[in-house]
Amino acid sequence: MSCRVALCLTLLVFLPEKIFSSEAENRSTSDVCSTHTVLPGPKGDPGEKGDTGENGKQGKEGPKGLKGNKGFVGDVGDHGLIGKIGPIGSKGDKGYKGLPGLPGGKGKPGSFCDCGRYRRAVGQLDVKVTQLKSSLQFVKNVIAGMRETEDKFYYIVKEESSYRDAMTQCRIRGGTLAMPKDHTINSLIADYISSLGLLRVYIGVNDLEKEKQFMYVDHTPVQDYSGWRVGEPNDGSGHEDCVEMLSSGAWNDVECHLTIYFVCEFLKKAK
Repeated sequence: MSCRVALCLTLLVFLPEKIFSSEAENRSTSDVCSTHTVLPGPKGDPGEKGDTGENGKQGKEGPKGLKGNKGFVGDVGDHGLIGKIGPIGSKGDKGYKGLPGLPGGKGKPGSFCDCGRYRRAVGQLDVKVTQLKSSLQFVKNVIAGMRETEDKFYYIVKEESSYRDAMTQCRIRGGTLAMPKDHTINSLIADYISSLGLLRVYIGVNDLEKEKQFMYVDHTPVQDYSGWRVGEPNDGSGHEDCVEMLSSGAWNDVECHLTIYFVCEFLKKAK
């Protein structure tokens, strides 16, 4: 029997009884197989479990998970290396006065002193020192033509210079262009100018860094005191960034290339 006939017989066994009508009974087995559609058979028994397949490729990275719980505090680590020494701190407050010390032992007896003679010698030295100071004052004020206050000397340099050259010349001499920061110093310099028969000198005031913001050459602003002449500073030419003092003590802004005398100031050395 061929495979086709066997398949047809199998199908005929499971077909409903109604297909065997009078018409079907008169047909041969081959006719039935040739005219009916082949239907699927019944579900088979489960097959044996197959072998485990190979591992698949790693999938894409998933979304970030939720933040985990805080872990336990770890053990204290070893001490690190000693760091570099930091900057020196600011000066501390003055401490409390200590308790008086114990009195010292009794000193040895002194030798006889002819104090009267030494007092006379010291008195004579004091007189000579006073005379020397007076002579020095005369040299500074008359011969050298300097002026001074308790802590500064002032000297007018009779060399016609531009403003920048004047600053350089004062610096070479160990000072700066004079900065009259109060009425007393301003009057002293004005009298100095007048006593030498001069009309004007450069002083240490300018607005070279920022227009209309006049500063002293030590970079402090002119704010507590100024000696401007009425209507000044007016920046008449549009380039008047430096300052001169007139013999009257009044200030006037001028162009910095102007060549005139200038006045320097010097700090007195501590004794």
